[in-house]
Amino acid sequence: MAEAEAMQLKEEGNQHFQLQDYKAATKSYSQALKLTKDKALLATLYRNRAACGLKTESYVQAASDASRAIDINSSDIKALYRRCQALEHLGKLDQAFKDVQRCATLEPQNQSFQETLRRLNTSIQEKLRVQFSTDSRVQTMFEILLDRNSEADKLEKAANNLIVLSREEAGAERIFQNNGVALLMQLLDTKRPELMLAAVRTLSGVCSSHRARATATLHAVRIDRICSLMAVESEEMSLAVCNLLQGIIDALSGEDKQEHRGKEEALVLDSKKDLKQITNHLLDMLVSKKVSGQGRDQALNLLNKNVPRKDLAIHDNSRTIYVVDNGLRKILKVVGQVPDLPSCLPLTDNTRMLASILINKLYDDLRCDPERDHFRKICEEHITGTFDPQDMDKNVIAIQTVSGILQGPFDLGNQLLGLKGVMEMMVALCGSERETDQLVAVEALIHASTKLSRATFIITNGVSLLKEIYKTTKNEKIKIRALVTPDKTILYSVATTLVNCTNSYDVKEVIELVQLAKFSKQHVPEEHPKDKKDFVDMRVKRLLKAGVTSALVCMVKADNAILTDQTKELLARVFLALCDNPKDRGTIVAQGGGKALIPLALEGTDVGKVKAAHALAKIAAVSNPDIAFPGERVYEVVRPLVSLLNTQRDGLQNYEALLGLTNLSGRSDKLRKKIFKEKALPDIENYMFENHDQLRQAATECMCNMVVNKEVQERFLADGNDRLKLVVLLCGEDDDKLQNAAAGALAMLTAAHKKLCFKMTEVTTQWLEILQRLCLHDRLSVQHRGLVIAYNLLAADAELAKKLVESELLEILTVVGKQEPDEKRAAVVQTARECLIKCMDYGFIKPVS
Repeated sequence: MAEAEAMQLKEEGNQHFQLQDYKAATKSYSQALKLTKDKALLATLYRNRAACGLKTESYVQAASDASRAIDINSSDIKALYRRCQALEHLGKLDQAFKDVQRCATLEPQNQSFQETLRRLNTSIQEKLRVQFSTDSRVQTMFEILLDRNSEADKLEKAANNLIVLSREEAGAERIFQNNGVALLMQLLDTKRPELMLAAVRTLSGVCSSHRARATATLHAVRIDRICSLMAVESEEMSLAVCNLLQGIIDALSGEDKQEHRGKEEALVLDSKKDLKQITNHLLDMLVSKKVSGQGRDQALNLLNKNVPRKDLAIHDNSRTIYVVDNGLRKILKVVGQVPDLPSCLPLTDNTRMLASILINKLYDDLRCDPERDHFRKICEEHITGTFDPQDMDKNVIAIQTVSGILQGPFDLGNQLLGLKGVMEMMVALCGSERETDQLVAVEALIHASTKLSRATFIITNGVSLLKEIYKTTKNEKIKIRALVTPDKTILYSVATTLVNCTNSYDVKEVIELVQLAKFSKQHVPEEHPKDKKDFVDMRVKRLLKAGVTSALVCMVKADNAILTDQTKELLARVFLALCDNPKDRGTIVAQGGGKALIPLALEGTDVGKVKAAHALAKIAAVSNPDIAFPGERVYEVVRPLVSLLNTQRDGLQNYEALLGLTNLSGRSDKLRKKIFKEKALPDIENYMFENHDQLRQAATECMCNMVVNKEVQERFLADGNDRLKLVVLLCGEDDDKLQNAAAGALAMLTAAHKKLCFKMTEVTTQWLEILQRLCLHDRLSVQHRGLVIAYNLLAADAELAKKLVESELLEILTVVGKQEPDEKRAAVVQTARECLIKCMDYGFIKPVS
């Protein structure tokens, strides 16, 4: 009875449908569905109700009913076509295309199916183009960020995707044109650290390489707000804001020479006023108690980088003159800070050193004696104006300022030592009962003795006081500093003691006939329990905590008559032992160890130079070269590191030298040129062939940075060499880190020269297989570099692109390009999409199911 009633309801539904009463038809079909279990009838009812859904524009219901009919009969062509129509209206073009493609397979002669195929193909390509376009992506991010109901994780992903987009010229311009700066300022107001950080990094991308955008952003956000963000405790935020300000400064001053493509940059008025305003705010940050130690360091870094001339051949030093007139006293205040005093500003271990470097750079940038006299006069007035017989804290600050200047300009420090009351105050502080006073005085006396070894005043008064302090004080740090006196024998003795404490002498292993000697009851030298690594490490920690690095730095500065080659070797050994633990290297750098090692690596005994070069390599491998080796000193580090690439050196020295050169070569092209001129490239290439995995990886990482240099690229372009083949084959190795480095080198080489794109396809028959492996790699950085190589090959030539499209690479690009571009995968997905757009430009893309 139920089945008969269901059939009757179906017929009623058909009659209602013919009369265009689709709601009544839907009702009849729905009632019939509840009464029957017959599969054939069920499929017909669902298919018919899907037709009603299409007529009433209920496309979700239509697609659902058609799917149920297809579940019963997968070859139901009417249900397939109706689902295709519903999905097309819902915007799901890919799924609609699959359905109509199946219909066309079942009935190839059906013109409706063929027409729908063509229409959907056109729509899909247009959707892809719009979807991949920068405008669409920027608009999508903005919509999410403006929606107050957006989920937290979705909001964060959108903000981070904006960072990626802002690093492309088209994306940066679109963000700017869509009122993006105002929106990013709203993100800064959220007080959510992750969104604020994303906003700052996006603003950096917007300002980079574009003077007009940088000017507009500076005026919109305001320099005082930018500086307040840089003043926070967060090291990550402070550094991000520093990068933003550096980008603005580069754009305003024309330092960024990147070529602009597309529309010409908008006309901008003279930017000198804006640059001066930035300088004034940075100088104000130096003396503000509201600024964190991290913020103060970043302000000093920006002043160090942007105020003194980079090339003394340039005549104009007006920026330095302006800072001397308006900010030298503020810089001197930072140099004079004493951490143990209650009035001290927030500092880091690097702050006073950075301020001393800035004073030195400013002084070196002066062009004539009147300018230097004016500089000296400001320093003298600041120091003498600080002296106060009633306030010992002020006197300590004055001597601390002198000590800081003594670490900067050599002749200026000597002149300041001659000021009335300076040496007397040093002596008075030595006799103070406060350890803070003693430590400052000892430090100043040591710097004074290395600068003025001729001064009889220090010899007659200072040395006896230092000895007295050494006997009476309980502070180990003061004891170690007091040891450094201008006496050759004491210097050598102290160096020898430190070598013994750190176990940094050469130990010959007793191997031959050891067992025989033991059997015959002969004496065999054995390691003392306190010479074992744990004990040595403990001693090194205590020495570092007591300030041994500062003592070593002062010893290196001693006159040649005092500092013999043998003593230099001992000091180099100690430095190498101190640098053994990577965690300690920041402390060594902060106390001037990087700077002190350079002369030890260039002069002295052969053993001493190798030890010092090895210590330099350890520091260069993990430290920021701008801080570890400020100014022009960084170029002096290259030669010692290159000397360690010699095959006569041991594997650890080779490895750490390569790590150091990798770090340096990533800083600037000027450093890459220096490394190239020191003839390091053949050695780096040799280690790329090395069987030792870590050496090969380190050499490849170094080469990855070096290939940015034009002279290095020319070596790869030259005929008759296997350099490019080696890099391609290394991309196919199993080691992720090695692949990452090799793929990075190959990506830059193929981006730089089309000839290398063609050459890559000729050096080995495995090139395509290797490229596909890179593009499918589990590690995102390797995958991204592989996709960049693919894009470079596609962009190089249409015929080469056709060869790639005909391979499995197109399928790989399609799969990757369709992924959702979350924060981690954004660069990978974007590059895959750019490859697909390039294929579309050539007309190579064919629709696939």
